[in-house]
Amino acid sequence: MGKIEGIKIQNYGPLKDMVMGKTLSNQAAKALGNVTAIIGPSGAGKSTLSDAFGFIADCLELGIEEACDAKNRGGFEQIRSQGSDGPISFELYYRETSTTRPITYELVIDLDDDMRPYVKEERLRQRVKKRGRPLSFLYLQNGKGYAFEGNEGGQEDDGSILFGQKENVELRDVRKLGIVTLGAMKQYDRIGRFLTFLRSWYLCYFSPDSARNIQNAAPQPYLNRTGSNINNVAQYMYRENYKAFEKVLQEIQTKLPGIEKIEPIRFDNGQMMLKFWEKGFENAFYSSKMSDGTLKLFAYYLLLHEKNPRQLVCIEEPENGLYHRYLAQLADEMVNNVGSGFSKQLFITTHSPFFVNSLAPGNVWVLTKGDDGYSTIKRASDYPFVKELSEEGVTLGDMWYSRYFG
Repeated sequence: MGKIEGIKIQNYGPLKDMVMGKTLSNQAAKALGNVTAIIGPSGAGKSTLSDAFGFIADCLELGIEEACDAKNRGGFEQIRSQGSDGPISFELYYRETSTTRPITYELVIDLDDDMRPYVKEERLRQRVKKRGRPLSFLYLQNGKGYAFEGNEGGQEDDGSILFGQKENVELRDVRKLGIVTLGAMKQYDRIGRFLTFLRSWYLCYFSPDSARNIQNAAPQPYLNRTGSNINNVAQYMYRENYKAFEKVLQEIQTKLPGIEKIEPIRFDNGQMMLKFWEKGFENAFYSSKMSDGTLKLFAYYLLLHEKNPRQLVCIEEPENGLYHRYLAQLADEMVNNVGSGFSKQLFITTHSPFFVNSLAPGNVWVLTKGDDGYSTIKRASDYPFVKELSEEGVTLGDMWYSRYFG
């Protein structure tokens, strides 16, 4: 469990100095909700913001240098903000539950003397008590520093230790994150839980063409980024609990226009495909023959029905390929699905006012690009008249379309 209440990004492409929600240095701000939508014109930085989450995830799995080169990023100097010679830095303000003290994760990446990216600084901080300054329970500079064992303890910035078991550490590879190495060790409980949270992130950009692929692998518990394993996930859910899966399909089919029934079909070799019965047709169609819109909607609703959901899900432009009248229901389903707890959080980039119409002003952030080429971000509720108009029943997407903001 857990969710991000705020994020700060510096020197990442057009996001030279961007803050969303509540952070360690911005305690007066309102925390991010369970649904956060990012809107703005093309070129404002929405894709870069989504990629920032992907970059952090790639740093976990690949290492710093490989992450800079992955996904056509072009290396550290291509992703660093133009005109800046400072490091790229991220700050995540994270809370496991409503009753736990927040944790701040700080990551600073720079070039070494050989002009190769490395982890310049990495820190995890948490307050010992409800009030007071947060103490560092992981602090590494150039791969050297300390970590505190267990669930409590930490150190002041001036070096004084309040309590806890401190261990000096030195990493062999400064291009790997310290939380990956130390989070794998049982004695560092807090680091391990935070690492588990980061590894649960999921970035999706469903592609109907990918979803039409014929299954040729084993059952898989989670959809991949493009949805190409949709039948593998169906096979997994069927194998784990076929009655529960049939109930999921019955619920989803009520939300797919023109679909009367969805049925999983198992073949003799153990593979599985989904069959869709459309109104007006006597015979069913396999998933590979379904329309783009139907496949995308099915993939989104299947994502919302994960048994053990990923804790943070980033969705890029869900409106692509979908009829605009379906977007309000999809947005409503997403809001209702995540609820108000700590089990799931959605970040969504969108161009669609129809999708935004189902969201509250406090959950929508507007990216704009200034004359200097850098992006700034602002909550929709902070624009003049938006909150008042919303309370009077004017939908947010209509306000956006009418240029009350953005």
